[in-house]
This record gives sequence, structure tokens and C-alpha cells, in this order.
Amino acid sequence: MASILVFIINLPFGYWRARAKRLSVPWLLAIHLPVPLVVSIRTFGGLGWQFITFPILVGSFFTGQWAGGRLRDWRANRVKGHAP
Repeated sequence: MASILVFIINLPFGYWRARAKRLSVPWLLAIHLPVPLVVSIRTFGGLGWQFITFPILVGSFFTGQWAGGRLRDWRANRVKGHAP
């Protein structure tokens, strides 16, 4: 359940990151602002800090970022295709 929440939280941040210039302040913020939210999910979800949870949550984090970027690209192409 925690990995699904981490994925969902990162979708809008990945969407934002996809249109920011690489290594700019907005790009860095889009990557780092969700980290406290992920730590909160880990803490309040009772996951603790066991090593086995790191690959799962990190994978969900980056997959959410990636999917948010693909969603932005898909939406931009869809809108561009419908322009007169």
C-alpha cells in the first residue's frame, strides 16, 4: 500500500519535472519535495527502516516520477494533435 501511495504522490512531481530544465531549481525541487512525504508514509505506515523496503519504495518513487513525465508528454502530444 505504501508503494502505491509513493507512486501516486510522485505523479504530479514527475509531470512538473518533465517540463523543467534539467538541473534547474524547479527540476531539483520536483525531485526532492516529495521526499519528506515518502519519509512520512514510511514512518506513519509503520514500515520502519528495514533495508528490504528501500528498493520497493525507491522503485515506486522513480516509477511515479517517470510515469508523471510520460503523462505530460502524452498529454502534450494529444493536445498538439487536436490543434487546428
